[in-house]
Amino acid sequence: MSDTIPRRLRLGMVGGGQGAFIGAVHRIAARLDDCYEVVAGALSGDAERSRQSGAAIRLDPARCYADYREMAQAEAAREDGIDAVAIVTPNHLHAPVATAFLEAGIHVICDKPLGVSLEEGLALAALAHARKRVFALTHTYTGYPMVRHARELVASGAIGEVRMVHVEYAQDWMAESDKQDPAFQAANWHNDPRRAGPTGCTGDIGTHAWHIAGFVSGLQPSALLAELHAFTPNRTLDDHLQVMLRYPNGARGTLWASQMATGCENALKLRVFGTEASLAFDQEHPNELWLTPQGGCAQRLTRGRVSGAAAEAATRIPNGHPEGYLEAFAQLYRDAAAQIHALDAGLPVPASSAWLPTVEDGVGGMRFIDAVLASHRDGSRWVTLDMPDSA
Repeated sequence: MSDTIPRRLRLGMVGGGQGAFIGAVHRIAARLDDCYEVVAGALSGDAERSRQSGAAIRLDPARCYADYREMAQAEAAREDGIDAVAIVTPNHLHAPVATAFLEAGIHVICDKPLGVSLEEGLALAALAHARKRVFALTHTYTGYPMVRHARELVASGAIGEVRMVHVEYAQDWMAESDKQDPAFQAANWHNDPRRAGPTGCTGDIGTHAWHIAGFVSGLQPSALLAELHAFTPNRTLDDHLQVMLRYPNGARGTLWASQMATGCENALKLRVFGTEASLAFDQEHPNELWLTPQGGCAQRLTRGRVSGAAAEAATRIPNGHPEGYLEAFAQLYRDAAAQIHALDAGLPVPASSAWLPTVEDGVGGMRFIDAVLASHRDGSRWVTLDMPDSA
């Protein structure tokens, strides 16, 4: 093998067995750029189901585990053990699974939110730094070329000083008639505080809206005012969130996320207004970014046609050929692979991978959830956030 071509990283997976949508998405994303090979998994807590799920993706039966702790120890002891683990479980398992693999010296790629409490997030961040392991968090939508181009434009001053940030994430899957049934609510882990954590919609998609707003604008709010609501009968956790935001530079913002927005599929939309121009991005049309100068005409920027290092590094195919969700997911895996190879070789983080969401982004998401809960509990009052200056 050429010295310039790094080997495929050996990837393990916890969760994501048969019938799990997100597990298959992770495996496709990991393979898309030929950076990883899935070689082991604890795909279910049930031994037989884990074996069957492993067989379905052609894993060695000896590397199909029923317990993630056994998997971490066994893989760390193997000469050909996994380099990284993908965690695709319900939220309550994110922190304990990540802890087991970090302690075994294995890099982590984890679904969001980071855990079910800020304390869990802070402990994971401390452990990842202490063990010097890459910890990637799959805020997928920041992998889109046009989202990265938007961030680059804001950072360059192309839109002037940011005045307003408006982000929304609207879905309607909870509004479907069968989701109103009490039996569904009782069985769905997204409605179980023991497994989902203290929020429903907020942790599920609100954290995505929060992250992309900070990622593009380069700003983190200093205060927020929030209201949580459940439109669904018999629902324990929220299915709707609305938030007002204040930024240190005087900018203002709004964030709303809902899984009861009738007629909406996966409508994540972001608008950033500056003193000179505005930007608008719609996740359902990810190959486009709209730039509108003050007093000028709206300009439709398209993936493959824009000139910018960030977009070019995240673009795989020529302009005019749609590139979407799986590629955005794969970008995070590619960034993580570049950082793992660099860390293992004692080299600096490659500049092209520097925008990978990390455990710190996960801690920021947990701070957001805590602030939302505090505001809501106290009658939707303004609460102060202690956040970094930039995403």
